Amino acid sequence: MAPTPVTIVTGFLGSGKTTLILNLIPQLPHTYKIALLKNEFGDVAIDSQLASSAAISGVQELLNGCICCNLVGQLGDALESLQKDVGPDRIIIETSGSAFPATLAMEVNRLGRETGNYVLDGVLVMIDVENWKGYEDTSYTAKMQQKYTDLIVFNKWELVDEQRYDECLDRVGDLELQIANVKSDKGRVDQSLLLGLDSALAKDGDSVNGGYSKDKPMHEHAEDHETEVEVLSVNLVSEGDKPKSVDLDSLETFLLSAPKDEVYRIKAIVSASHPMASSSGDIDESAGSQPGIAMYILNWAFGRWTFTYSDTTLPAPIGVASSTAETAVSSTHETILRMTIVLARGEASKWKSRLEKGGIIEQEDGGGFLMVGRVI
Repeated sequence: MAPTPVTIVTGFLGSGKTTLILNLIPQLPHTYKIALLKNEFGDVAIDSQLASSAAISGVQELLNGCICCNLVGQLGDALESLQKDVGPDRIIIETSGSAFPATLAMEVNRLGRETGNYVLDGVLVMIDVENWKGYEDTSYTAKMQQKYTDLIVFNKWELVDEQRYDECLDRVGDLELQIANVKSDKGRVDQSLLLGLDSALAKDGDSVNGGYSKDKPMHEHAEDHETEVEVLSVNLVSEGDKPKSVDLDSLETFLLSAPKDEVYRIKAIVSASHPMASSSGDIDESAGSQPGIAMYILNWAFGRWTFTYSDTTLPAPIGVASSTAETAVSSTHETILRMTIVLARGEASKWKSRLEKGGIIEQEDGGGFLMVGRVI
């Protein structure tokens, strides 16, 4: 069984973490199960009742302390309880009181290594632009802690002038680290940026394509998301009658070289002749020792990735394609890769050109049709 992805949402009290999570729920398939692990200060939970009413399958609370510090030892029991009672597709940990999530991220990684039940998908930090004063500590230790942040979400920026927002950007710059950041839309950020691809989302056709449905015009997506990110849809269609594999060497080179300040997430379903090692060096042997083509889920987030076996099948290529390949594809060809690339604003055209030049995403023995389309 594939490990359950864990997403950490942290930030100070009132920064908008619960709002972000509640705005995420409607973007997911109706059958998708989210379990929430909350860390409240004091004896009375503040908003767990609200979260429970928003299609979240289960809530676990750790009270009277900071989960990043003195409660970290209870994390394993809490995650195990949620996994046993709910069987979620994803666990979200929402914690207050610390902008430095390194201890928590390291504990999730440790539990994942020891049990095989969890994988850290992303660490998101919410910043309340209206009230945030900057990092109190910009020491070497603080910088090491902040390296575990994958994405900073600036919230409540609509309530202040541009100068105040620029001040927050400057304070983030005090740590001298390149961390991806976006503005929320009144507490909403698109799920394609917040979440990686997992087995449950992979079975949902729209989720494979970054959550963008052919039934919704592209200009509506652009209006929804305030063009904070740009999204490419990539399809590789095989050439020939026999099952084909994606060239994993070229793919791994791409994953290793993708700059984190330009490329935020890469999510794909990949047909491969053998498993590729994740960025940690782990190899998923779930497909068994039998030779042959199998499907894998690639989930790259801010420089690290997992490559896990899946029983998902790929549908026919979608119609967001470059012109030459689209006319050449026939019913005898099959899709061997479907990928969504979430990029920083202003990067889509450059990366579309790079991909179309070739040498990045290829069929293992050459050939195939690569189709790259811009979604937003």
